[in-house]
Amino acid sequence: MERELWPRLDHRIMEAGQALRLIGVSYQPHIILLTFCWAALHDRPVGWACDPRHWSTTTLRPPRLPSPATLSRRLRRVDTAMLMRALVERLRRGRTPRLIAAIDGKPLPIGGAGHDPEARVGRGAGMRAKGYKLSAIWAGRPVPETDRVYSMNVNEDKVAEEMMPELTGGGYLLGDGESDATGVFDAAGAAGYQLLVPREDPEAGLRQGYQSPYRKRCIELMRTAFGRGIWRLRRRIEQAFGVLTRFGGGRSALPAWVRHLERVWLWISAKLVINGVRIMALGKGLTSRMKSSVTPRAKSVRPLRGLESPPGTDSHPRPAISRSAETTSSASMKRESPPSGARSSSFRPVHEPSVSAPPRRSPGVKAE
Repeated sequence: MERELWPRLDHRIMEAGQALRLIGVSYQPHIILLTFCWAALHDRPVGWACDPRHWSTTTLRPPRLPSPATLSRRLRRVDTAMLMRALVERLRRGRTPRLIAAIDGKPLPIGGAGHDPEARVGRGAGMRAKGYKLSAIWAGRPVPETDRVYSMNVNEDKVAEEMMPELTGGGYLLGDGESDATGVFDAAGAAGYQLLVPREDPEAGLRQGYQSPYRKRCIELMRTAFGRGIWRLRRRIEQAFGVLTRFGGGRSALPAWVRHLERVWLWISAKLVINGVRIMALGKGLTSRMKSSVTPRAKSVRPLRGLESPPGTDSHPRPAISRSAETTSSASMKRESPPSGARSSSFRPVHEPSVSAPPRRSPGVKAE
Protein backbone atom coordinates (compact mmCIF):
# COMPACT_ATOMS: atom_id res chain seq x y z
CA MET A 1 0.00 0.00 0.00
CA GLU A 2 2.84 2.42 0.81
CA ARG A 3 4.41 1.98 -2.64
CA GLU A 4 1.08 2.54 -4.37
CA LEU A 5 0.20 5.69 -2.42
CA TRP A 6 3.57 7.42 -2.42
CA PRO A 7 3.66 8.52 -6.10
CA ARG A 8 0.25 10.18 -5.73
CA LEU A 9 1.17 11.71 -2.39
CA ASP A 10 4.46 13.01 -3.77
CA HIS A 11 2.64 14.60 -6.69
CA ARG A 12 0.15 16.36 -4.41
CA ILE A 13 2.86 17.74 -2.12
CA MET A 14 4.96 19.00 -5.02
CA GLU A 15 1.92 20.77 -6.49
CA ALA A 16 1.09 22.48 -3.20
CA GLY A 17 4.74 23.40 -2.66
CA GLN A 18 4.91 25.44 -5.86
CA ALA A 19 2.85 28.20 -4.23
CA LEU A 20 5.08 28.53 -1.14
CA ARG A 21 8.75 29.36 -1.58
CA LEU A 22 11.09 30.80 1.04
CA ILE A 23 14.30 32.78 0.72
CA GLY A 24 17.38 32.09 2.80
CA VAL A 25 16.62 28.46 3.73
CA SER A 26 18.47 25.30 2.76
CA TYR A 27 15.31 23.23 2.41
CA GLN A 28 12.04 24.46 0.98
CA PRO A 29 8.82 23.65 2.89
CA HIS A 30 7.77 20.94 0.46
CA ILE A 31 11.04 19.06 1.10
CA ILE A 32 10.35 19.14 4.82
CA LEU A 33 6.77 17.96 4.30
CA LEU A 34 7.85 15.20 1.89
CA THR A 35 10.28 13.82 4.44
CA PHE A 36 7.73 14.01 7.23
CA CYS A 37 4.98 12.31 5.17
CA TRP A 38 7.39 9.53 4.20
CA ALA A 39 7.87 8.82 7.92
CA ALA A 40 4.13 9.07 8.64
CA LEU A 41 3.27 6.75 5.75
CA HIS A 42 5.54 4.05 7.22
CA ASP A 43 4.71 4.82 10.89
CA ARG A 44 8.31 5.66 11.68
CA PRO A 45 9.98 8.52 13.57
CA VAL A 46 11.06 11.57 11.60
CA GLY A 47 14.71 10.68 12.12
CA TRP A 48 14.13 7.42 10.24
CA ALA A 49 13.08 9.32 7.11
CA CYS A 50 16.31 11.37 7.16
CA ASP A 51 18.39 8.29 6.29
CA PRO A 52 18.76 7.76 2.50
CA ARG A 53 18.94 3.98 3.02
CA HIS A 54 15.26 3.99 4.01
CA TRP A 55 14.24 5.41 0.63
CA SER A 56 15.42 2.39 -1.36
CA THR A 57 11.87 1.35 -2.32
CA THR A 58 11.19 4.47 -4.40
CA THR A 59 12.94 6.79 -6.82
CA LEU A 60 10.74 9.72 -5.83
CA ARG A 61 12.80 11.22 -3.04
CA PRO A 62 14.35 14.65 -2.47
CA PRO A 63 17.86 15.01 -3.88
CA ARG A 64 19.11 16.05 -0.44
CA LEU A 65 17.53 15.06 2.85
CA PRO A 66 17.56 17.27 5.96
CA SER A 67 19.14 16.14 9.20
CA PRO A 68 16.90 14.99 12.08
CA ALA A 69 17.62 18.19 14.01
CA THR A 70 16.78 20.38 11.02
CA LEU A 71 13.60 18.44 10.31
CA SER A 72 12.40 18.69 13.92
CA ARG A 73 13.10 22.41 14.02
CA ARG A 74 11.43 23.15 10.68
CA LEU A 75 8.32 21.13 11.58
CA ARG A 76 7.61 23.62 14.37
CA ARG A 77 7.62 26.60 12.01
CA VAL A 78 4.56 28.32 10.60
CA ASP A 79 5.46 27.68 6.95
CA THR A 80 5.19 23.91 7.44
CA ALA A 81 1.74 24.27 9.00
CA MET A 82 0.67 26.59 6.17
CA LEU A 83 1.76 24.07 3.56
CA MET A 84 -0.05 21.26 5.36
CA ARG A 85 -3.28 23.28 5.44
CA ALA A 86 -2.88 24.16 1.75
CA LEU A 87 -2.43 20.47 0.93
CA VAL A 88 -5.59 19.53 2.83
CA GLU A 89 -7.51 22.29 1.05
CA ARG A 90 -6.39 20.98 -2.36
CA LEU A 91 -7.72 17.53 -1.51
CA ARG A 92 -10.94 19.03 -0.22
CA ARG A 93 -11.54 20.89 -3.48
CA GLY A 94 -11.54 17.62 -5.42
CA ARG A 95 -15.24 17.00 -4.69
CA THR A 96 -18.35 18.94 -3.68
CA PRO A 97 -19.80 18.49 -0.18
CA ARG A 98 -22.93 16.44 0.24
CA LEU A 99 -26.23 17.63 1.61
CA ILE A 100 -25.80 15.55 4.79
CA ALA A 101 -22.72 16.06 6.98
CA ALA A 102 -21.77 14.47 10.30
CA ILE A 103 -19.75 15.63 13.28
CA ASP A 104 -18.01 13.46 15.84
CA GLY A 105 -14.88 13.14 17.95
CA LYS A 106 -12.17 10.47 17.90
CA PRO A 107 -10.15 9.94 21.08
CA LEU A 108 -6.36 9.71 20.75
CA PRO A 109 -5.29 8.14 24.04
CA ILE A 110 -1.75 7.67 25.30
CA GLY A 111 -0.39 5.60 28.15
CA GLY A 112 -1.44 6.49 31.65
CA ALA A 113 2.19 6.80 32.71
CA GLY A 114 3.01 9.32 29.97
CA HIS A 115 4.57 12.62 31.01
CA ASP A 116 3.17 14.77 28.20
CA PRO A 117 2.23 18.05 29.93
CA GLU A 118 -0.41 18.91 27.30
CA ALA A 119 -2.23 15.57 27.47
CA ARG A 120 -5.24 15.66 29.77
CA VAL A 121 -7.70 13.16 31.20
CA GLY A 122 -11.17 13.27 29.69
CA ARG A 123 -13.99 11.21 28.21
CA GLY A 124 -12.80 8.64 25.70
CA ALA A 125 -14.66 5.82 23.97
CA GLY A 126 -16.85 4.60 26.84
CA MET A 127 -14.20 5.29 29.44
CA ARG A 128 -11.97 7.98 30.84
CA ALA A 129 -8.60 8.22 29.16
CA LYS A 130 -5.57 10.47 28.94
CA GLY A 131 -4.46 12.03 25.70
CA TYR A 132 -5.98 14.08 22.90
CA LYS A 133 -9.11 14.08 20.78
CA LEU A 134 -9.73 14.64 17.09
CA SER A 135 -12.98 16.45 16.24
CA ALA A 136 -14.03 16.53 12.59
CA ILE A 137 -16.97 17.23 10.30
CA TRP A 138 -17.29 14.94 7.28
CA ALA A 139 -19.45 15.70 4.24
CA GLY A 140 -18.49 12.98 1.75
CA ARG A 141 -15.19 14.48 0.59
CA PRO A 142 -11.76 12.80 0.82
CA VAL A 143 -10.82 14.90 3.86
CA PRO A 144 -12.99 16.48 6.56
CA GLU A 145 -14.61 19.84 6.00
CA THR A 146 -12.84 21.05 9.13
CA ASP A 147 -11.06 19.40 12.03
CA ARG A 148 -9.49 20.23 15.38
CA VAL A 149 -7.10 18.46 17.73
CA TYR A 150 -7.34 19.37 21.41
CA SER A 151 -6.62 17.78 24.75
CA MET A 152 -9.04 15.12 25.92
CA ASN A 153 -10.62 17.32 28.59
CA VAL A 154 -11.90 20.00 26.18
CA ASN A 155 -15.69 19.87 25.75
CA GLU A 156 -16.82 18.71 22.33
CA ASP A 157 -19.64 21.25 22.16
CA LYS A 158 -17.15 24.13 22.46
CA VAL A 159 -14.99 22.62 19.71
CA ALA A 160 -18.05 22.07 17.50
CA GLU A 161 -19.13 25.67 17.97
CA GLU A 162 -15.64 26.78 16.91
CA MET A 163 -15.69 24.68 13.73
CA MET A 164 -19.12 25.73 12.44
CA PRO A 165 -18.10 29.03 10.76
CA GLU A 166 -15.75 27.11 8.44
CA LEU A 167 -18.58 25.10 6.86
CA THR A 168 -19.76 25.95 3.36
CA GLY A 169 -22.98 25.15 1.56
CA GLY A 170 -25.83 23.90 3.71
CA GLY A 171 -27.94 20.90 4.61
CA TYR A 172 -28.32 18.63 7.62
CA LEU A 173 -25.59 18.11 10.23
CA LEU A 174 -25.82 14.88 12.22
CA GLY A 175 -24.35 14.82 15.70
CA ASP A 176 -24.55 12.94 18.99
CA GLY A 177 -25.52 13.97 22.48
CA GLU A 178 -22.28 15.90 22.95
CA SER A 179 -23.46 18.43 20.34
CA ASP A 180 -26.82 19.05 22.02
CA ALA A 181 -26.11 22.63 23.09
CA THR A 182 -27.82 25.91 22.21
CA GLY A 183 -24.58 27.51 21.02
CA VAL A 184 -23.89 24.64 18.62
CA PHE A 185 -27.40 24.84 17.16
CA ASP A 186 -27.10 28.58 16.56
CA ALA A 187 -23.62 28.26 15.04
CA ALA A 188 -24.79 25.46 12.72
CA GLY A 189 -27.85 27.45 11.70
CA ALA A 190 -25.71 30.49 10.90
CA ALA A 191 -23.60 28.28 8.61
CA GLY A 192 -26.71 27.01 6.79
CA TYR A 193 -27.04 23.62 8.51
CA GLN A 194 -29.82 22.12 10.58
CA LEU A 195 -28.27 20.13 13.41
CA LEU A 196 -29.96 16.82 14.31
CA VAL A 197 -29.12 15.08 17.58
CA PRO A 198 -30.90 12.30 19.47
CA ARG A 199 -32.83 13.21 22.61
CA GLU A 200 -34.03 10.70 25.18
CA ASP A 201 -36.38 13.27 26.72
CA PRO A 202 -37.55 15.81 24.07
CA GLU A 203 -38.82 18.20 26.78
CA ALA A 204 -35.61 18.23 28.81
CA GLY A 205 -34.01 21.67 29.17
CA LEU A 206 -36.81 23.60 27.43
CA ARG A 207 -38.63 25.11 30.39
CA GLN A 208 -36.38 28.05 31.19
CA GLY A 209 -33.79 30.23 29.53
CA TYR A 210 -33.12 30.96 25.89
CA GLN A 211 -33.76 28.13 23.44
CA SER A 212 -32.43 28.15 19.92
CA PRO A 213 -35.10 27.94 17.21
CA TYR A 214 -32.89 25.40 15.44
CA ARG A 215 -33.00 23.25 18.55
CA LYS A 216 -36.79 23.36 18.59
CA ARG A 217 -36.81 22.46 14.91
CA CYS A 218 -34.54 19.50 15.69
CA ILE A 219 -37.00 18.23 18.31
CA GLU A 220 -39.85 18.45 15.80
CA LEU A 221 -37.89 16.63 13.10
CA MET A 222 -36.76 13.83 15.41
CA ARG A 223 -40.41 13.07 16.14
CA THR A 224 -41.03 12.30 12.47
CA ALA A 225 -39.96 9.31 10.41
CA PHE A 226 -38.15 11.65 8.02
CA GLY A 227 -35.94 13.09 10.74
CA ARG A 228 -35.15 9.72 12.30
CA GLY A 229 -34.33 8.28 8.89
CA ILE A 230 -31.86 11.06 8.18
CA TRP A 231 -30.16 10.70 11.54
CA ARG A 232 -29.57 6.98 10.95
CA LEU A 233 -27.16 7.99 8.21
CA ARG A 234 -24.80 9.19 10.93
CA ARG A 235 -23.04 5.84 10.91
CA ARG A 236 -21.13 7.14 7.89
CA ILE A 237 -18.85 9.24 10.08
CA GLU A 238 -18.11 6.22 12.24
CA GLN A 239 -17.14 4.41 9.06
CA ALA A 240 -15.01 7.39 7.99
CA PHE A 241 -13.10 7.30 11.27
CA GLY A 242 -12.82 3.50 11.05
CA VAL A 243 -11.39 3.59 7.52
CA LEU A 244 -8.46 5.63 8.82
CA THR A 245 -7.12 2.51 10.55
CA ARG A 246 -7.95 -0.16 7.93
CA PHE A 247 -5.04 0.19 5.54
CA GLY A 248 -1.27 0.26 5.63
CA GLY A 249 -0.12 3.74 6.55
CA GLY A 250 -3.42 4.68 8.16
CA ARG A 251 -3.99 6.16 11.57
CA SER A 252 -3.29 3.87 14.48
CA ALA A 253 -2.61 4.61 18.13
CA LEU A 254 -0.37 7.61 18.73
CA PRO A 255 3.24 6.42 18.59
CA ALA A 256 5.60 7.11 21.47
CA TRP A 257 7.42 9.79 19.48
CA VAL A 258 4.23 11.82 18.81
CA ARG A 259 3.65 13.98 21.87
CA HIS A 260 2.68 17.61 22.50
CA LEU A 261 -0.23 19.27 20.76
CA GLU A 262 1.65 20.63 17.73
CA ARG A 263 3.21 17.28 16.87
CA VAL A 264 -0.07 15.44 17.38
CA TRP A 265 -1.90 17.84 15.05
CA LEU A 266 0.78 17.54 12.37
CA TRP A 267 0.81 13.73 12.62
CA ILE A 268 -3.00 13.46 12.42
CA SER A 269 -3.07 15.91 9.51
CA ALA A 270 -0.56 13.75 7.63
CA LYS A 271 -2.72 10.68 8.25
CA LEU A 272 -5.81 12.50 6.99
CA VAL A 273 -3.93 13.53 3.84
CA ILE A 274 -2.74 9.96 3.25
CA ASN A 275 -6.29 8.68 3.67
CA GLY A 276 -7.63 11.38 1.32
CA VAL A 277 -5.12 10.44 -1.39
CA ARG A 278 -6.09 6.79 -0.98
CA ILE A 279 -9.80 7.61 -1.33
CA MET A 280 -9.19 9.62 -4.50
CA ALA A 281 -7.05 6.82 -5.94
CA LEU A 282 -9.76 4.24 -5.26
CA GLY A 283 -12.40 6.49 -6.77
CA LYS A 284 -10.49 6.79 -10.05
CA GLY A 285 -9.76 3.08 -10.40
CA LEU A 286 -13.06 1.76 -9.07
CA THR A 287 -14.86 1.47 -12.42
CA SER A 288 -12.21 -0.58 -14.16
CA ARG A 289 -11.75 -2.77 -11.09
CA MET A 290 -15.47 -3.53 -10.97
CA LYS A 291 -15.62 -4.35 -14.67
CA SER A 292 -12.78 -6.84 -14.42
CA SER A 293 -14.31 -8.58 -11.41
CA VAL A 294 -17.76 -9.19 -12.97
CA THR A 295 -18.13 -12.55 -14.74
CA PRO A 296 -21.30 -13.56 -16.61
CA ARG A 297 -23.38 -16.43 -15.31
CA ALA A 298 -25.76 -18.74 -17.12
CA LYS A 299 -28.79 -17.45 -15.23
CA SER A 300 -28.11 -13.84 -16.13
CA VAL A 301 -27.43 -14.42 -19.85
CA ARG A 302 -30.13 -12.82 -21.97
CA PRO A 303 -30.48 -12.32 -25.72
CA LEU A 304 -29.05 -9.06 -26.95
CA ARG A 305 -31.39 -6.29 -28.00
CA GLY A 306 -32.30 -6.71 -31.66
CA LEU A 307 -31.43 -10.44 -31.72
CA GLU A 308 -34.61 -11.77 -30.08
CA SER A 309 -36.61 -14.41 -31.84
CA PRO A 310 -39.21 -12.96 -34.22
CA PRO A 311 -42.89 -13.30 -33.37
CA GLY A 312 -44.32 -16.74 -34.04
CA THR A 313 -41.07 -18.62 -33.41
CA ASP A 314 -39.86 -20.57 -30.41
CA SER A 315 -39.42 -18.12 -27.54
CA HIS A 316 -36.97 -20.33 -25.60
CA PRO A 317 -33.44 -19.09 -26.25
CA ARG A 318 -30.58 -21.40 -26.91
CA PRO A 319 -28.61 -22.31 -23.75
CA ALA A 320 -25.48 -20.24 -23.30
CA ILE A 321 -22.07 -21.86 -23.79
CA SER A 322 -18.89 -20.55 -22.27
CA ARG A 323 -15.99 -19.66 -24.56
CA SER A 324 -13.78 -22.47 -23.28
CA ALA A 325 -16.53 -25.04 -23.66
CA GLU A 326 -17.43 -23.83 -27.13
CA THR A 327 -13.81 -23.98 -28.28
CA THR A 328 -13.30 -27.53 -26.97
CA SER A 329 -16.54 -28.94 -28.24
CA SER A 330 -16.42 -27.34 -31.68
CA ALA A 331 -13.74 -29.76 -32.85
CA SER A 332 -15.70 -32.90 -32.02
CA MET A 333 -19.30 -31.75 -32.34
CA LYS A 334 -20.81 -31.62 -35.84
CA ARG A 335 -24.18 -30.08 -36.35
CA GLU A 336 -26.47 -30.79 -39.25
CA SER A 337 -27.88 -27.91 -41.17
CA PRO A 338 -31.67 -27.60 -40.73
CA PRO A 339 -33.80 -28.59 -43.70
CA SER A 340 -35.65 -25.98 -45.65
CA GLY A 341 -38.85 -24.80 -44.03
CA ALA A 342 -37.86 -25.98 -40.55
CA ARG A 343 -37.33 -23.63 -37.67
CA SER A 344 -33.69 -23.20 -36.73
CA SER A 345 -34.49 -23.04 -33.01
CA SER A 346 -35.80 -26.66 -33.05
CA PHE A 347 -32.45 -28.03 -34.26
CA ARG A 348 -30.00 -27.95 -31.37
CA PRO A 349 -27.80 -30.67 -29.86
CA VAL A 350 -29.28 -33.05 -27.34
CA HIS A 351 -26.58 -32.19 -24.79
CA GLU A 352 -24.47 -29.07 -24.51
CA PRO A 353 -21.97 -28.40 -21.71
CA SER A 354 -23.17 -25.85 -19.14
CA VAL A 355 -21.21 -22.78 -18.10
CA SER A 356 -20.12 -24.25 -14.79
CA ALA A 357 -19.24 -27.73 -16.09
CA PRO A 358 -15.63 -28.31 -17.26
CA PRO A 359 -15.08 -29.04 -20.99
CA ARG A 360 -15.17 -32.72 -21.92
CA ARG A 361 -12.79 -34.45 -24.30
CA SER A 362 -15.43 -36.23 -26.38
CA PRO A 363 -18.90 -34.99 -25.61
CA GLY A 364 -20.68 -37.53 -27.83
CA VAL A 365 -23.34 -35.33 -29.38
CA LYS A 366 -26.17 -36.86 -31.31
CA ALA A 367 -28.16 -34.63 -33.65
CA GLU A 368 -31.91 -34.80 -33.77
